[in-house]
Amino acid sequence: MYRYLLPLGIAAFVSLPAFAQSTIYEPVASGITANRIVEPPEGITLEAALRMALDGNADLSAARNEAAAIDATIKQAGLIPNPEVSVQLEGAQRDTRTTTWQVNQPIELGGKRAARINAASRAYDTAYADLNSKRAEIRAVVITAFFNVLNAQERLRLAEASLQLAQRGTLVASRRVTAGKVSPVEETKARVAEANVRLELSQAKSELVIARKRLAATWGNPVPHFQQAQGNVETLPALPQWPELNARLNQSPLLTRARHELERLQAVAEVEKSRRIPDVTVSMGVKKNGDAGNQAVVGLSIPFPMFDRNQGNILEALRRVDKARDELNATEIRLDGELAQAYERLNTTRTEADTLQRDILPGAQSAYDAATTGFEFGKFNFLDVLDAQRTLLQARSQYLRTLSEAHSAAAEIDRIIGEPLNANKP
Repeated sequence: MYRYLLPLGIAAFVSLPAFAQSTIYEPVASGITANRIVEPPEGITLEAALRMALDGNADLSAARNEAAAIDATIKQAGLIPNPEVSVQLEGAQRDTRTTTWQVNQPIELGGKRAARINAASRAYDTAYADLNSKRAEIRAVVITAFFNVLNAQERLRLAEASLQLAQRGTLVASRRVTAGKVSPVEETKARVAEANVRLELSQAKSELVIARKRLAATWGNPVPHFQQAQGNVETLPALPQWPELNARLNQSPLLTRARHELERLQAVAEVEKSRRIPDVTVSMGVKKNGDAGNQAVVGLSIPFPMFDRNQGNILEALRRVDKARDELNATEIRLDGELAQAYERLNTTRTEADTLQRDILPGAQSAYDAATTGFEFGKFNFLDVLDAQRTLLQARSQYLRTLSEAHSAAAEIDRIIGEPLNANKP
């Protein structure tokens, strides 16, 4: 019988290293091979920006690969230990030599395999929650970046309109100086104001370039190709009722991830507890004793857990469960506070934007028109015109900042609850 076991054992020892090498050291291509998404050169909408970011964002792709990698650990956790083939030679003389061939099979006890599978499954749940959390984060970043581009475009148009106003003021001052109705100092002030507006125009152009780059970077394109973002920056996000919004917090990806992490560590603790029970090894083989013939060999090996009962690893796992439980409570409190702050910001900025649009902007525009007309007819000095112009520009800039803050607060709420505020959003 040993004649057949000998080739089998040799084949097993020879083939196992080669198999392991071909499996573990699989060639991996070096360098960046991912294809970047290039947006169309015309304008893009928020829906298109979100779609490209969810398809091409590198961080999101990494989270997907991590979930897929952990999914493979579930398969590995369900595998049983490999058998072992052993051979033992006793004696140097052929007639008295004893040769023993054995096949040893470890048998796991204490539910180790089921505990490993459960722990791997809980790890996959955590990875999938991380993926959802990353997806919500990318959505929030894209929404904020998109409305920053819209805001920068409006700031550029505002700066261009402000330059026309400043040029108009300079022209009016120049005419009145030529007519001898005002001092040349008035014209100098007008030209200084025009120079300041030109600086603001240059800054607005730079801010738009930066905002476009940040938006395109969300889908992995370092050089933006789109000409403009298409949307209405003055469309304020909806404000849901607080009880409804607070109820949706329970489904937050970050909170879900903390729950799954607690479950994973509890499963890991069960794995460590299962290791207290030692495994047994069953041995079967054949023994050739010189010319005496062959004898069957059966064995059983049981470790005796006298000193090492895995008590240190069990205690560590239990303390990590306590830590995860504390982190879950801390995450719940933190997200509740962040959601309340974002909700208050959105509520405040909506009210502020409505006041600016309804009262302040029309009043500032009317005051500027009246001051300019009065200066042309000699009823006001140019300082009144500059003051009215500065008030109008500040009101418009404040309005744009308020709109940007409102959209940023709405994006933060989206990130926390993990879904759009209303069904109209993509």
